[in-house]
Amino acid sequence: MSNLETTPDEVICEFEQNVGDSEVLPPRAVPLGGVRAMDVRRTLPQKRRSLIGAWCFVDHYGPDLVPATGGMHVPRHPHTGLATVSWLFSGKIDHLDSAGFAAVVRPGEVNLMIAGRGISHQEFSTPDTTVLHGAQLWYALPDATRHMPPTFSHYVPEPVLGDGTELRVFLGSLAGSTSPVETYTPPLLGAEAVLRAGAKLELEVDPAFEYGVLLDTGDLRLDGEQVPVDHLVYLPLGRSNMVLEAGNNPVRVLLIGGEPLGEKIVMWWNFIGRNHEEVVAYRAAWQAEIGAEQALPLAQDGGYPDGAPYPRFGPFPENLPDPLPAPGLPNVQLRPRG
Repeated sequence: MSNLETTPDEVICEFEQNVGDSEVLPPRAVPLGGVRAMDVRRTLPQKRRSLIGAWCFVDHYGPDLVPATGGMHVPRHPHTGLATVSWLFSGKIDHLDSAGFAAVVRPGEVNLMIAGRGISHQEFSTPDTTVLHGAQLWYALPDATRHMPPTFSHYVPEPVLGDGTELRVFLGSLAGSTSPVETYTPPLLGAEAVLRAGAKLELEVDPAFEYGVLLDTGDLRLDGEQVPVDHLVYLPLGRSNMVLEAGNNPVRVLLIGGEPLGEKIVMWWNFIGRNHEEVVAYRAAWQAEIGAEQALPLAQDGGYPDGAPYPRFGPFPENLPDPLPAPGLPNVQLRPRG
């Protein structure tokens, strides 16, 4: 998924509410997909919070009536230094990337794309999708793995059933369930929890993790505090348990978390680097590879000066929708955050 809105500091949501030791991070509406834009609700990054563990980006969308809106239509676009996590509640999405992976994203099945040194991909809701509803999340790769070759994983987690609750752990470990998916990053968590009206889910969690709780739908109290729909609640280090309680309406939440990344990142458009100059180079490489701007000088071995092969963003089949060109860079220095 492409982050089409850009600002020098990437974010800006001025209102944040504190509840106890937590922060309630409100969503902001962002158009996704160019001319045929689908609105998404972005809760990370925020002005005062760029990361939760290694998680750096949370987009939440739908329920979107595809026959009326056109659904998701995101042509080929690039990524570096991050992983994309696609998780659906309803509908299906066709994924195709330049590392040769083609997949259908379905509800309850995680699709993880490791961009590494560079990848490009496209995402379109399938022709038979009538209601599209889900989330796209990114996490930043640490310096040790951010230059790795791109790769892709798919996993269908078994639900952990409780008294009126279902928990699906798609990354990391929680409640005795462990995902086998390799994340190439410090330990992190991604899970979906569904509660019937009146149900309670008590979870033992890792005090070395930061956590985020995104309420998709329903009437939720988190550790006794009411959570607004579409908002992301940040929970700091040191917590050993959390309690989710559904009120009069069933609840669905996404849980994310992880050990702090411990590195500052520069995130602009679809790129993550460590400084302004890296991001400028990624943009120039993409623009040259799609023929939008002049080609760059390459190293003697035919690759890029940082060791990435040419083309950095990989080959792609012909006769597909035109790729998305990168927006212009801001007239300020991009600043590391984290």
